[in-house]
Amino acid sequence: MEARIIGGGIAGLAAAAGLTRAGWRVHVYERAPALANDGTGLGMWPNAVRALAELGLADELRRRGKPQRPGVIQRWDGRTLVEIDTTRIRRRAGEDVYVVARPDLLGLLFESLPDGTVHFGREWEGEADVVIGADGAHSAVRRRLFGARHGLRDTGYTVWRSVIDFGVRHAGEVWGPRAKFGYSPLTPDRTNFYAVLETPLVPRTLDEDHRALLAHFGEWPDPVASVLRRADPERMLRHRLHYLAPSLPSYVVGNTVLVGDAAHTMTPDLGQGACQALVDGLTLARCLARAVTEEDVRTGLREYDRRRRRPTQRIAAAARWLGWISTVRHGTGIRDALLRTVGSLAA
Repeated sequence: MEARIIGGGIAGLAAAAGLTRAGWRVHVYERAPALANDGTGLGMWPNAVRALAELGLADELRRRGKPQRPGVIQRWDGRTLVEIDTTRIRRRAGEDVYVVARPDLLGLLFESLPDGTVHFGREWEGEADVVIGADGAHSAVRRRLFGARHGLRDTGYTVWRSVIDFGVRHAGEVWGPRAKFGYSPLTPDRTNFYAVLETPLVPRTLDEDHRALLAHFGEWPDPVASVLRRADPERMLRHRLHYLAPSLPSYVVGNTVLVGDAAHTMTPDLGQGACQALVDGLTLARCLARAVTEEDVRTGLREYDRRRRRPTQRIAAAARWLGWISTVRHGTGIRDALLRTVGSLAA
């Protein structure tokens, strides 16, 4: 059986790795001339680590990434709302949460594939038993299948991300009205950070962005200002935050299937985007592993849709809700009291 995958990001490479191990002939078409070498730290939760383990890649993830340290969620005035105990996650799930740079994760998946699997700088070509749309949030495959009605919706917020040569002791997120800031250590002397701010659609240079971020977050508790002052504006990545709405009625049409952001673009508030992309790719490969006929393929694709559509759509809805509550304009006192209550019950 043969699969053609449109897009060489996390979801596409994960699907390629899983299907290759199952004996499929796989071609990945990636418009970019090479693997993406930008991007900041990604949280690999236990579900993603288990997916990589099935591909034989978990040990290499542990070598390239670092276990997530315990962290804290604070208010913008410095008061602690809740502590995040990652050791409790390890006890419950039997696995750490790892932080890995996006280029390292892409490289890990790419290196597991046979030479010639990924065709860089090329558009999709030819027919196949299965066509996999892994072309991201602005998916042309999704648009071809479902039209413009199921499209990206703007949250009104922008996120800036970067990695700086400066160490922080632990991970943290700081919530304020209409803004939040997060940071986590990648190594003892490197830190991944993101800043989320309500912004109008007005073009600005990255230098202007940096000054605006310092003006807004400069008085927030340490290490927020220290991290921002060390950020190089030219290395910051800037993205509007979007989500897919309305949710898709299916991830499968005929022999075409959607995975990752193409299927369920979500805001990054739960840190599950990359994790769900990995699980999508592995689940699809598992559902198609024994397919030898067209009917087998149809059955496998229906099973993939059954397993993945509703869980990923629930996660996307939860991420959107958390994004709203963490940057709420009014009622921050009620929000903070609820979060402290939830934190105390989970302790």
